[in-house]
Amino acid sequence: MNARGVRGVVAALAVLALTTLATACGSSGTTATPGSGGSSGSSSGDKLAEVRLGYFPNITHSTALVGVEKGFFAKHLGSTKLTTSTFNAGPAAIEAVFSGAIDATYIGPNPAINAWAKSKGKAIKIIAGAASGGVFLVVKPEINSAEDLKGKKIATPQLGNTQDVALRYWLQEKGLKTDTKGGGDVSIVPQENSQTLQTFATGDIDGAWVPEPFASRLVQESKGKILVDERDLWPNKQFVITHLIVRQEFAAQHPETVKQLLEGHVEANAAINADPADAAKTVNAALEKLSGKPLKQEVLDSAFKNITFTNDPIASSLVGSADHAIKIGLLQPVDLNGIYDLKPLNEVLKAQGQPEVADK
Repeated sequence: MNARGVRGVVAALAVLALTTLATACGSSGTTATPGSGGSSGSSSGDKLAEVRLGYFPNITHSTALVGVEKGFFAKHLGSTKLTTSTFNAGPAAIEAVFSGAIDATYIGPNPAINAWAKSKGKAIKIIAGAASGGVFLVVKPEINSAEDLKGKKIATPQLGNTQDVALRYWLQEKGLKTDTKGGGDVSIVPQENSQTLQTFATGDIDGAWVPEPFASRLVQESKGKILVDERDLWPNKQFVITHLIVRQEFAAQHPETVKQLLEGHVEANAAINADPADAAKTVNAALEKLSGKPLKQEVLDSAFKNITFTNDPIASSLVGSADHAIKIGLLQPVDLNGIYDLKPLNEVLKAQGQPEVADK
């Protein structure tokens, strides 16, 4: 099964969530028909005044953080101004895309699927990978197996989000039942990652399936134990956690700007992989600017080493996540054919002598 002509899925509840604008810095506060948002200032024949890029203040979005902080995007965009917005959740970023408030954003796989489904394939395209891995099931020290999770409470970031689907599918594979109301053999509790740090410390939950740096913080700050490294559940230990999407209307009107954005993206990933220690320092400085507080060095080091930064969107894992959601009965089918447009990225990679990537 692959992304060409494959039947993927979308969470009905998660799709409904897209209609509500979550609180996030930089979001427009308005709604619009998916795919009908305006452009950022010029016709295809004019020099574009600005490009508006979204991302999250997370380590899994380090490609964006390094690209902005190191000036890689600005360098390749030239006279086109880069305007950035940060978001705390996928639905808020997608709402900004739908309303035309931003032109491109770094985001996780499930929100991209949801946006594709809600707009019937007219709003967005995935144009590059960014990060793989960095997700764990962290539990109390006395829990040693899936069987030990019976009667326990486990947190995920959001009902129907990428980590929520992964946890429910893993539990089902282990013969454990869950439902969307927190019942079943294991009670799944959707909550903000920052809240999870508190509820795990107080004992209100027994574990969480979360991305970095929250997994490392649960281990280091509250003596949590890693029960599952999600990399172990995927072929070659690779799965998409962050990729770059663009508004289709914007890409059609400004293909050269999209290519310039991708040039900055590729340079950012190259810098991260060439000097991870310097990249981690840059990311932590960016996080301090955005949140007012940097990560502790030991958390930063642990989290950073658990993530692979790559231009490859690992398309097969996007489809795999969709299949998992079907099997747990949380999602409804949607055709993912055409969700990727990797031609501009491959042109950039080829020009730099790097291997091209595939959409399947």
